[in-house]
Amino acid sequence: MAKPRRAKPAGFTLVEVLVALAVIAIALLAALRAAGQGTAAAGELRERLLAGWVAQNRLAEHRARGDWLPLGIQHGAASEGGAAFAWREEVVATPNPSFRRLDIFVSAAGGDARTLAHLAGFVVNPPPGSQ
Repeated sequence: MAKPRRAKPAGFTLVEVLVALAVIAIALLAALRAAGQGTAAAGELRERLLAGWVAQNRLAEHRARGDWLPLGIQHGAASEGGAAFAWREEVVATPNPSFRRLDIFVSAAGGDARTLAHLAGFVVNPPPGSQ
């Protein structure tokens, strides 16, 4: 006489369920870390964008006023979009005496020396009687 076969119970064992939960947990942690890095990158991008605007504003102000800048380095502060920035302008002579090169470096205010934006431009010495 043949032994009756025992039917296997339907479903997953406890070990299989725990392994599946571990795999899902690792995948969710990786997704959470990627989302956190994306958020940090968006903040950095916003800060760099605002710093670039500060540099562009400084150059546009000099050009609009027709400033003939003295050679050397100037420091100052500005705010843009609710954030404070420190700027440094370096004015350098060019081979053409009617032009001066202006390098503007912008960093976050508060001692962070990391340059967020750098803009190079030129200012022109207006001829006498043109203003």
